[in-house]
Amino acid sequence: MDLASFIRPIPDFPKPGILFRDITPLLADAAAFATAIARLAAPWRGANLDAIAAVEARGFLFAGPLAIELGVGVIPVRKPGKLPADTIAYEYDLEYGRDRLEMHKGVLRPAARVLVVDDVLATGGTAAACMRLIEAGGGTVAGAAFLVEIEPLGGRGQLTPHRVECVLTY
Repeated sequence: MDLASFIRPIPDFPKPGILFRDITPLLADAAAFATAIARLAAPWRGANLDAIAAVEARGFLFAGPLAIELGVGVIPVRKPGKLPADTIAYEYDLEYGRDRLEMHKGVLRPAARVLVVDDVLATGGTAAACMRLIEAGGGTVAGAAFLVEIEPLGGRGQLTPHRVECVLTY
């Protein structure tokens, strides 16, 4: 199945000069979504994973089905103030300011092998921050999986030395 045909290009969103890759048509088609999950899972079968870290918010859409496919649990990595129990946090720089990710304390067992999952790899800042948060929580980053990589933005370089797998590359 040609998954790229389910990715809708939207020019000048969210601002002029940006070509946004909209995954909504892929999510809306059951066969395309199932194929995307199978392709996300394929490189990680046999990787001895313990959990998937889902990056808020669109990473949640892929993490649940992927976790079921790989037989592991999901750890939500959220924006500040969204988790109800004690959390650990990691602050990171953005182009214009700072942001922060949080996950519940004690959710990872020591040295748990965790796969970071999100919809799109662009600049890599959020995924890199998620990796640092997992490490701060006592986990081991097994790698990262994305549906789409926007290669000219250089995000893969931010995730070195970790393994990165993407279904589609633009």
